[in-house]
Amino acid sequence: MANDSPLPPGGIDAVGRVETRGVDYIPEAERHSKPRELTTVFFGTQLCFGIIVLGYLPVSFGLGWWGSVTSTLVGLAVGSSMFAPLALLSTRTGTNSAVSSGAHFGVVGRIVGSLVGVFTAVGFYALTVWTGGTALVAGLNKLFGMPIGKTELAIAYALIALATLVVAIYGHANVVLANRILVPTMGLLLLIGVVVLLPKFSAQPPVADGLLLGSYPATWLLSATTAASLPISYSPYVGDYTRYVSAKRWATRRVVSAAAVGMFVGTAVALCFAIYVAMTFPVGVTDWVVGFVDASPTAYVAGIVLIALVGSCAQGALCVYGTGLDASSIIPSLKRVPATLLIGALGTILVYVGAFLYDLVAAASAFLIILLVVTAPWLVINLIGYRLTRGRYYSQDLQVFNMQPRVAGGAYWFTHGWNVAAMLAWVPAAVIGMMFVNTTLYVGPWANVLGGVDLSFVSSAVIGGLLYVALVKLIPGSIVVPTEVSEQDDTERLARLLQSARATSHRGMGVASAMPVTDLT
Repeated sequence: MANDSPLPPGGIDAVGRVETRGVDYIPEAERHSKPRELTTVFFGTQLCFGIIVLGYLPVSFGLGWWGSVTSTLVGLAVGSSMFAPLALLSTRTGTNSAVSSGAHFGVVGRIVGSLVGVFTAVGFYALTVWTGGTALVAGLNKLFGMPIGKTELAIAYALIALATLVVAIYGHANVVLANRILVPTMGLLLLIGVVVLLPKFSAQPPVADGLLLGSYPATWLLSATTAASLPISYSPYVGDYTRYVSAKRWATRRVVSAAAVGMFVGTAVALCFAIYVAMTFPVGVTDWVVGFVDASPTAYVAGIVLIALVGSCAQGALCVYGTGLDASSIIPSLKRVPATLLIGALGTILVYVGAFLYDLVAAASAFLIILLVVTAPWLVINLIGYRLTRGRYYSQDLQVFNMQPRVAGGAYWFTHGWNVAAMLAWVPAAVIGMMFVNTTLYVGPWANVLGGVDLSFVSSAVIGGLLYVALVKLIPGSIVVPTEVSEQDDTERLARLLQSARATSHRGMGVASAMPVTDLT
């Protein structure tokens, strides 16, 4: 049935109820979130084995305690400082980060952000379920002697995947609640872990092969670069939570600081805990999860099992929830809940394939680094675009690609839906970044220019930003800066756009009865 109202009907976002909003515009009256919830979400989601295990990387590179910790903290500080400002974008647009990026990439070009988000989240989800399932089975083996076989692992993966999907399907308010419970619970368990493992701690790395890149500075920089990539990888998902934060009620500094603190402190606690635990391993241990279980006293293993279950659930839910939103924005007829189930199924299949056929940790880590090469310039272009537009957007014009049927037009249509300046900046930046990639899946021709130090996402970010600044000056109309924005003005603009689309359709040239659609799951 046609609906001439420019705003969709009211949505539901409450604990214990299934969220009805997708990527459609969140009206000001429904923006009930507070900045501190950003801190809770981005702190809590780090406290799972899928993220914690990444802290083992600097130790595996041959760095000792202080080298691992300092390089990790410096990298996380850089990455968090790049990630946090993007939190502002969705407070102004009322939709998720990928759809919001249409203001800079075009309403069709924003599919770049959607696809990056989908693939990144599936990779993180698979890593989270795999590490959580492995820890669960290893813990139960030490507690009760349960066998560690493919059947037991398969069941553990299924349990964690199911719990994750339940939280993700219920949506935003329930993901926030899960993390609100997770932070004190996991924080206490990790603190207990520090205490019980203290007698085994040594500041020397448990590796026998020396520094990975031969020199301390090069290896330290590699570790810092790897750490910086973690906060940046969350860029496509920050808008999933800030779209419910009102820009009218909360100062920009409050929003940015909440996102920065949550991301930096959460990742720092997770990765530094992994470094600490790794320093208790005997030489030769290569599997952090199994090494953690083996090093822990039996009385603490129950805590490891709890971390595996609860921590994996929260992190996995963030990945699948955000990816479900992105998938539903690419295919508007696919509502949020079915899209979430589809993404969860794909991620779970990847877990089984990776766990039983390949080295999932190595493959997932390499895959995520490659994805970061394309994420970094996307992030920088959006940050620069936000600065150039002074944070002003025609929110409803961003929704034309999400309508059923889709409508051509609006402030961000640019060139057939693509912003040429943004695309001409992003594509070369991503290509050049790929030249520096050095992973087990792919090694770029420039990978060893600086002795193996990974410059991939750093180079792509810098080049993407410089090209974008130059191109928006050379290509007229690349930036749209509204003189004044309001919800009323946006709804009137959308009404005129729909009226124009209907008129064009009647002449046999366009789309009939296009209208904005609330998700309604």
